Amino acid sequence: MSIYKPNLLLQPKWRIIDQSSLGPGFDAKQSFAIDDTLCTSVGRNASPATVRSWVHHDTIVLGIQDTKLPHLAEGIHYLQEQGYKPIVRNSGGLAVVLDEGVLNISLIFPDAEKGIDIDRGYDAMFDLIKAMFASHTTDIEAKEIVGSYCPGSYDLSIDGQKFAGISQRRVRGGVAVQIYLCVSGDGAKRASVIKEFYKRGLQEAETKFTYPTIVPETMASLSQLLNVELTVSDLMMLTLQTLQSTGASLEMIPLQAAELELFDTQLQRMYDRNEKALGSVLKA
Repeated sequence: MSIYKPNLLLQPKWRIIDQSSLGPGFDAKQSFAIDDTLCTSVGRNASPATVRSWVHHDTIVLGIQDTKLPHLAEGIHYLQEQGYKPIVRNSGGLAVVLDEGVLNISLIFPDAEKGIDIDRGYDAMFDLIKAMFASHTTDIEAKEIVGSYCPGSYDLSIDGQKFAGISQRRVRGGVAVQIYLCVSGDGAKRASVIKEFYKRGLQEAETKFTYPTIVPETMASLSQLLNVELTVSDLMMLTLQTLQSTGASLEMIPLQAAELELFDTQLQRMYDRNEKALGSVLKA
């Protein structure tokens, strides 16, 4: 489980914020506001490098391009009919499914000297996931999986089936590398929801932006791929054990007073962003 090559994971200390068990009342807009808050704290050296884990129930996280679908209202209403709450993230990417079987992990590093290029941040997360599952498989690849939702060059897959996607956000000297891991459940079923969302949102209209053509069979959960029953709690423990194996100390440190004030500001920005992008659609 040890990590051998020098990389961003070799921090002397990790701050741990585990929000993976807060339940259905934990809104995804709060998560993105928290990561922006932590980026600022870490960038100011007011916090050590931080690992935050988070789970949101029955949520579809949309990218900005998704809100430009020609028939957005029809797509959003379909998601609501399926029991999902749509929100718009403050970073790049396209629609993804979050539920109780999907674990999100954010690695937040300082970038005061602009020393973390994009690939280095992605590689740090990829290295973490490979180390976590080294005893299960050595076949995890990072490459775009065409047919998956929110495709990108750092899609993580086994035998051509995607189980995770990685994104980055940079705020005030901090870098947040974020991953969603489909731990359990049916990956293809999740992908079918996004497929239908785009079908209803596009309705064969021509658009300047090319939205992905979803092939549900390209997606799977880790439990399906490894043929092992895994839970979010299992992966949380594996994450902490893997970080400890690097020699780092781990310390649970909740948001501090100054961070809570900044969080309020960042959360309002998320509310404003979502009101602008989805307000009229959600009220219809």
